[in-house]
Amino acid sequence: MQLSDHFTLAELTKSSTAERMGIDNEPGSEVIGKLTLVCENILEPVRNHYDIPFAPNSGFRCLELNREIGSSDSSQHVAGEAVDFEVPGVSNKEVALWVQDNCRFDQLILEFYKEGVPSSGWVHCSYTSDDDNRHKAWIFDGKSWSLLD
Repeated sequence: MQLSDHFTLAELTKSSTAERMGIDNEPGSEVIGKLTLVCENILEPVRNHYDIPFAPNSGFRCLELNREIGSSDSSQHVAGEAVDFEVPGVSNKEVALWVQDNCRFDQLILEFYKEGVPSSGWVHCSYTSDDDNRHKAWIFDGKSWSLLD
C-alpha cells in the first residue's frame, strides 16, 4: 500500500525484531492515516529536497514490538506518529536542521549523534494529526539533551 509518492506501508512497518519474534506489526486504519500524514509532512519534503531515495529505519511499532525493543509505552511510534530515518550521504545533523527550518513537526530529535561524525545516530521526527504540533527540537547523545541549533 502506497502512503505517499515515495513511501509504502511496508517500509513504515518493517521490523527485523518483529519478524524474528513473530510479532504482528500491522497497524489499523487509524494508524495508517497517521503514518500517511508523517510521510506527507516529514518524509516527502525531505525526499524531495535532497532528491535521494531512502527508506525509514523505523516507523510504526505495535505496543508488543515497542516493549520488546525497550522503548516507552508512550512512544509516538506506537501511535503511528513518528519515524526514524537517515538520508544516505547527508549528515544527520544537516537533515535535522533542514527539517527544523522547513517542516511542521511535533518533536525532532537528533538521536545518538556525535559531533564531528556526520553519519552517527539518526533523525527521529514526529507529527500529530491534530493541530497541536509543538515544534520541539533536540539533540540526544545517549546521556544528555540539548537544543538543536
